[in-house]
Amino acid sequence: MKKIITTIICSLGMIVCFAQQEHQYTQFIYNKLAYNPGYAGSYDAACLTGIYRNQWIGLEGAPKTMGLSFDMPLLNKRVGVGMNINRNTIGISDQWTIDGIYSYRIAMGRGTLGLGLQASIRYFGVDYNDSRLVATQAINTDGGIPVGEQNKYLPNFGAGFYYSTQKFYVGVSVPRVLNSNIDFNSLSGTAEGTEVTHAFGMVGVMIDLTEKVKLQPQALFKYAHNSPFDMDFNASLIFDNKYTAGLTYRVGGSKDRAGESIDILASAHVTPNILFGLSYDITLSDLKDYNSGSLEAVIRYCFGSSEGEDIINPRFF
Repeated sequence: MKKIITTIICSLGMIVCFAQQEHQYTQFIYNKLAYNPGYAGSYDAACLTGIYRNQWIGLEGAPKTMGLSFDMPLLNKRVGVGMNINRNTIGISDQWTIDGIYSYRIAMGRGTLGLGLQASIRYFGVDYNDSRLVATQAINTDGGIPVGEQNKYLPNFGAGFYYSTQKFYVGVSVPRVLNSNIDFNSLSGTAEGTEVTHAFGMVGVMIDLTEKVKLQPQALFKYAHNSPFDMDFNASLIFDNKYTAGLTYRVGGSKDRAGESIDILASAHVTPNILFGLSYDITLSDLKDYNSGSLEAVIRYCFGSSEGEDIINPRFF
């Protein structure tokens, strides 16, 4: 019975994944390039960001995500270039994504507008020989289930804009436009599973409370066709431009629940060039009885300003 329950829960997790196929990050403020190509070059320096997310700890087959991104401004900050490399595993599936990103930056009012384009290649792999699979009969006796390891490579492209000042940012993006076939069962001759176009919106503002304390409310809006509208709303306090502590409420879960999660975030500029952050998600959805929450860690290193000088005042947008 325990194996049956675990199998059902993992199946539900895979359904959620394919409904919301893009990676999910709690610390999206430090990882905007994963959502919006218009962000490339927005920081004053070349920056390398690494992120690791272990979702639904204790639930076998739950999503795990690792990401590495790099971006930098060029040509007197009129151009931004960047790259994302991500790996996401869920159950028996393994997905790799590589994005190449270009952003043209236009001075507008007190800020800068980035118009971004990206091209991507994705690897989809599923191992139907995985020892964790449980069935009442041999899998190879069901013609509707592929056998062995299956994989695909799929190209795609996307676009977005990102406008920011020292106190405000807003952006809208569609990272992947094409609805490519990701179905490994070719017996029917039709695509039962496809990539779904996702749209993201983000907005944030910085409010000075005192000389050394700032309030930073922000939100990430997520939409995918045939999936419920989703949103992360965060409010953080920034102390002395070095330390950040905040809470995020993630909409979602079933209609009988108060949402998908409440997330606790903390980060610090260890040095002017190095930022380290941790977050912990407290699950509110129907899966709360089967996991111990989600943990995420991020580290960002910026190599200095585009003019080769040290970063004295780290930016949060």
